[in-house]
Amino acid sequence: MMFSKPLRAGVASGAITCSVRVWKTPRVRVGARYSTGFGAIEITRLVEIDPADVTPELARQSGFASVAALFEVARHGRGERVFLVEFTYDAGDAVAES
Repeated sequence: MMFSKPLRAGVASGAITCSVRVWKTPRVRVGARYSTGFGAIEITRLVEIDPADVTPELARQSGFASVAALFEVARHGRGERVFLVEFTYDAGDAVAES
């Protein structure tokens, strides 16, 4: 699972433990581990939510200043379904960034 550069430090520090994604179908599975390019995350929860459930607090927890800023990044491609992905970070699988 990829994270934009401004979010990586927050994910790595444990300050960011969730992500809102807009997909056609789920792209991750609970219990699976995914490389981030700077470590790995393990998915602990995946739930489809209504776009109206994305509050300013959830946007901040996801590393964004506002709901609008979150959706600017999350809305790419043809996806229309909104998913809340919760995860834990593991630096043990970190690889050097170039």
